[in-house]
Amino acid sequence: MHGGTTTVNRTLHPDRKGSQRERILTAMIDVVARDGYAATTIAQVIAAGGVSRPTFYDYFKDKDDCFLACLAEIQQQLLAETRQAVESEAPEHATAATIRSLVAFADSKRELAHVMMNEAMAGGPRALDLRDQGIVDVAQVLEQAHERVTAKKPTPDISPLLLIGTIHRLLAARLRHDEHDLAWMVKELMRWAERYEEPAGKHRWRTLTPVADPAPWPILPESMLRAPAPLEPAQGRRDEVRENRRRRILFATAEVGREKGYTAVTVADIIKRAGVDRRAFNALFADKQAAFEAAHELGFQRTIALTAGAYFTGATWPERIWEAGRGFTQYFQGNLTIAHIGFVESTAVGPDAIKRLEDSVNAFTIFFQDGKEYLPAGSPAPEPLALEAIATAVMEMGYRECRREDEHQMENLLPHVSFLCLAPFMGASAANRFIDERLETKAQTSP
Repeated sequence: MHGGTTTVNRTLHPDRKGSQRERILTAMIDVVARDGYAATTIAQVIAAGGVSRPTFYDYFKDKDDCFLACLAEIQQQLLAETRQAVESEAPEHATAATIRSLVAFADSKRELAHVMMNEAMAGGPRALDLRDQGIVDVAQVLEQAHERVTAKKPTPDISPLLLIGTIHRLLAARLRHDEHDLAWMVKELMRWAERYEEPAGKHRWRTLTPVADPAPWPILPESMLRAPAPLEPAQGRRDEVRENRRRRILFATAEVGREKGYTAVTVADIIKRAGVDRRAFNALFADKQAAFEAAHELGFQRTIALTAGAYFTGATWPERIWEAGRGFTQYFQGNLTIAHIGFVESTAVGPDAIKRLEDSVNAFTIFFQDGKEYLPAGSPAPEPLALEAIATAVMEMGYRECRREDEHQMENLLPHVSFLCLAPFMGASAANRFIDERLETKAQTSP
């Protein structure tokens, strides 16, 4: 496995003698899991599969085509196993069955899960599309089960799509670090999901439909990130010109990355958009990865600083969560190119970006510490995995919004971000009452 040594169940169909196509697919999984998708070559795949290059091209037109075929088959396996698990339980227990199925798949088919949950995120736009559709397919199984639940039965009042995407990310992190025996996660994930439970007839937030626009955050205009106008040597000191070019390159990197995806972007794309020559680029960055890393770090640092600043403007903990969410969502709405690198391209950019993403999840869990004061009497505090799941769910929501093909509505997700953070402490009903009060106050003060 990439980043480890485990090789468990890498064969797509271990119960059948492999055809040449299956041997190629199994070899692709083996090499990608070991070396990562970006470093994988067709030469490695055909060597591992024991087939000739012409045979490879009999089945696949290129590396991407073969990788996408692997992802499709892995996802069909997971979908079949999850459907069987859900259909064997009463519909009100479908969430628990789904969680058990996802964790068991990652634990017993580690290389397949690693490729699906991690390397798909580094495979470019088509791989991301396939990754997202796989989550949609599993979510539909859970959604269909929930539709059979009677109105008085409690089920988690969050979107199945968001629930499953979050669990994918949590499992992906463990697989990256080659953690074993993931079964412990099942009970903690179930307890996290249960904190959002409401009677099915009273669900309000599961579909995550955007609602009324929140009031603009007062200091947000100062936080908008823009590329500076070109500054030539005759117009400033050498250090000023160098920083001007650096920032233009960073924003050009973010823009073309959003348009084409990390894997398809070239240095030529970046320098053309930035309006600099190759010599100026090389003086600042070793390659495109270095430019993406710098753009990613800029977004990460600004996000943490801005969200923390917004958090401390609230008087009570729920109000601080609301204000942090308001700053977070409106900041990304105004900086969609930076948001795209942070939410969508982190895995493709490389290990440092992945580490920053993990650090951001850990940083956001700090905002939840004061929520323990709002726990109902006798209710235990959320476990560390639940805190990680809350922050990860917000990240997955941001990712989904960045990948929308129509108009982005990041700032309208404020009530949903707030609910994800508040409900595990206050309970779903109390969290909804607080959000309703905030929205009512906003409506009364709007012109």
